[in-house]
Amino acid sequence: MTKHPNEGSSFDDFLKEEGIHEECTAVAIKRVLAWQIENEMKKQNITKKAMAERMYTSRSQLNRLLDPEQTGVSLETMQRAASVIGRELRIELV
Repeated sequence: MTKHPNEGSSFDDFLKEEGIHEECTAVAIKRVLAWQIENEMKKQNITKKAMAERMYTSRSQLNRLLDPEQTGVSLETMQRAASVIGRELRIELV
């Protein structure tokens, strides 16, 4: 029985081989953050308009924050969003 050449490799290894690991990781992290913020907004009955006002930002900036594909959002913007919904933003290197 012959062993498949990719047997045992991880999905992360595959993404690295394809040169898309960092991009995929950034999108995955952003999707989770956007989902968490939207869920908390719904739980607290905060509209997008009210959220933008509380963050002292525009509605279009909030839409970029909530768009899971838009990974170019500043840490400051994410921190303000977390603060408005009463949550803490944690970022760490592992």
